[in-house]
Amino acid sequence: MKQPGAGLSDWRPDVLRDFRGVVNRRIDFVVAGTQKGGTSALARFLRMHPQICMASTKELHFFDDDRLFASGEPDYEIYHAQFSPTPSARVLGEATPVYMYWKPAAARMRAYNPALKLIVILRNPIDRAWSHWKMTTRRGEESLDFSTAIRTEDERCREAAPAQHRFYSYIDRGRYASQLRRLREFFPEEQILVLRNEELRADAQVVMDRVSGFLGVDPAPVRQRPLRSSEDGTAMSAADREFLAQAFSAELDALEEMLGWDCSGWRR
Repeated sequence: MKQPGAGLSDWRPDVLRDFRGVVNRRIDFVVAGTQKGGTSALARFLRMHPQICMASTKELHFFDDDRLFASGEPDYEIYHAQFSPTPSARVLGEATPVYMYWKPAAARMRAYNPALKLIVILRNPIDRAWSHWKMTTRRGEESLDFSTAIRTEDERCREAAPAQHRFYSYIDRGRYASQLRRLREFFPEEQILVLRNEELRADAQVVMDRVSGFLGVDPAPVRQRPLRSSEDGTAMSAADREFLAQAFSAELDALEEMLGWDCSGWRR
């Protein structure tokens, strides 16, 4: 299957504009990952904050659009055109979860703004893989059953080589430690905030207070409603769960060492 072009390179040049005359302004932060990890809920809470300007739409797909970077430095005005900050906005940001996964994205973000702050929210990679498969199936991008898809992933993803596969990377996207190492090659640890999906679900206000401090904006009340899931209630088989537990075992060991987390709940 051919990889889709999923970015801004098809956008019209007549929508370009600057940040209301602010010269050399750069986006301050991105929610860089992970897909199916809770980025939509986090982006919604960020959009509520009076001192945060989020992009006109979630998932701009700027730094993972290889076409924009084919000739070297892209036209950043295409990117900036998607932000309309009000006078109260102190920081600007967007949420495209594939940035954490797409290998060239970290270097591109660094070249754009070395002071960029990255927010990453992680979910149990076993459940993330299941949710990812259900999404691609629902969208008509996947025809295989889950059991077959995860066991043939390596072979299928080779069709996208040398790039990564946007659709069939159910296990590969859950290798969080590897992706975080890549981000840390280009950004210092103090510019990367790593959150857990369970924390956002349990108390969005506590998480958003952490995010506000990280971004340098004032705390703001969160109008939280129950975080709804798009899942249909079906569950993966015990055999598939065990297969994924084995597949992620070494990666979770590395993640625990890197972040000081206890991932025992994710292993069960």
